[in-house]
Amino acid sequence: MTDGGFQEFRFNKQVLTAIYEAGYITPTPVQKKVIPRAMAGQDLIGIAPTGTGKTAAYLLPVIMKLLYPQGNAPRTLILLPTRELAIQVGKEAARFASHTGLRSCAVYGGTGMKNQLEMINNGVDILVATPGRFMDIYRTGKLTTKLLSTLVIDEADRMMDMGFMRQLRSILEVIPSKKRQNLLFSATFPRKVEELSSEFLEYPVKIEIAPQATTADTILQHAYRVPNFKTKINLLEYLLSENPADFTRVIVFTKTRLAANNIFKFIKRKIDPGAVVIHANKDQNARINAIGSFSEGKARILVTTDVTARGIDITRVSHVINFNVPVNYEDYVHRIGRTGRAYLQGNSITFVNPSDEYHMEEVQKLTRKKVVWLDLPSGIEIAPTGFEEKQEQAREIDRIKRKLDPEFKGAFQDKKSRR
Repeated sequence: MTDGGFQEFRFNKQVLTAIYEAGYITPTPVQKKVIPRAMAGQDLIGIAPTGTGKTAAYLLPVIMKLLYPQGNAPRTLILLPTRELAIQVGKEAARFASHTGLRSCAVYGGTGMKNQLEMINNGVDILVATPGRFMDIYRTGKLTTKLLSTLVIDEADRMMDMGFMRQLRSILEVIPSKKRQNLLFSATFPRKVEELSSEFLEYPVKIEIAPQATTADTILQHAYRVPNFKTKINLLEYLLSENPADFTRVIVFTKTRLAANNIFKFIKRKIDPGAVVIHANKDQNARINAIGSFSEGKARILVTTDVTARGIDITRVSHVINFNVPVNYEDYVHRIGRTGRAYLQGNSITFVNPSDEYHMEEVQKLTRKKVVWLDLPSGIEIAPTGFEEKQEQAREIDRIKRKLDPEFKGAFQDKKSRR
C-alpha cells in the first residue's frame, strides 16, 4: 500500500481488503474530507458533484462504526430517492462489508414486500431504503428502529424534487433522535434541502468539494443547434452509426416517457437492436434487467428519462446525449454526470432547438462553463419543421419571454387582439 491510500484512515484489515478488492487505491477529495469527520461521529452535509465517490465516503465510516453483526434490528438507515439507487448502494454496502460479516439489504417499491420482510427478519445491520417502502415496512410492525444510530440521506436535492419531504418527516418521527449521527449528501443545496437539514442536523460540518452545480472537468461538453425533432433523429442516427468505435457506451436522455419509447424503437430498428430503455412506466424487473445489460456492456445504448439522471454509477460511459435541454437546469448537471466518472474522460452532447436556446444559456450560467457549439455534419438531412412543432416552439418562446417580462403579451395573444 502506498502513502496517501485508504490506510491513512485507520480502517481495519477486513475493510481495507474489501476496498482494494473493489479496485480503490487512492481516496477521492470527497472521501478525504468526509471520512475522518464521519468516523469522528460528526453530523455533516456533503455537497459534491456526481461521480466523485461520495457513496464510499459514507459507507466506509458506517461499516467501521458497526464493525460486526449485532442482533437482528438495523443500526444504520440509508435513504435514497429511487429503486435503482437503492439497489446500487445495497450492492456497494455488501461489497465493502464482505469481510466483516455485517448484513445489508435494500428495500424499495415496485415489487412485493414479502422477500424484503424476510431479509429484515433474518437480521440486518445496514438498511438501504427508499422513503415510501421504508414506511410501508415500518407500518407492518415487523421493523424495529430503536437501535438506529446512523442516518444517511443521499441525493437530498432529488428527494425534494420528488416530493419526499412529508415521508422524510414521518421517518424522522419514528427513529431515535438521541445519540444519532446524521449524514446528508447532495450535489446541490437548494433552499428545500437547507430547510430539511435544519430539522434534524445538529451543528453539522458543511463540506463542499466544489461549487454547487459544478460539472466534472473530465467531461467535454458540446452542443448542436438542431431545428426540430426529425433533424434530431437524423443527427442521432449519424452520431451512433458513423463512429461506433467512439460511442462505445451511450446514454440518451429524453424529456418524456413517450419520447423515450419512440426514440428507443427507432434506435432498435435502425441502429442497434441491442439497445435498452428505462422510464417510470417500466416495471422493476425490466428496469433492473436494462441497467444490468447496459452496465455489463451487453447493451451499447440506453435510452431513458431523468429517472436515471442521478446517482446511477456505471463506469466508462463514453457519451451522454441530451435529446433536449432539461428545463430543470440542475438535471443537466446530473445527466452529464453519468459520464466522466472516476476521473475518466467523458463526453456530453446536447441537441438545442430554437425554444431551447434560452434554457441552454441558463444551464451555462448555472455550471459556469461554456459548451462548445458544433456545426451539423454535412451529411445530415435538415428536415422542415412541421406546423405543430413550430407552434409548440413558438409557445415555449412566448412563455420564456413572458417570464422575463410580465408585460409581454406574446405572439398568440397579439393574433387574438388583431381579430
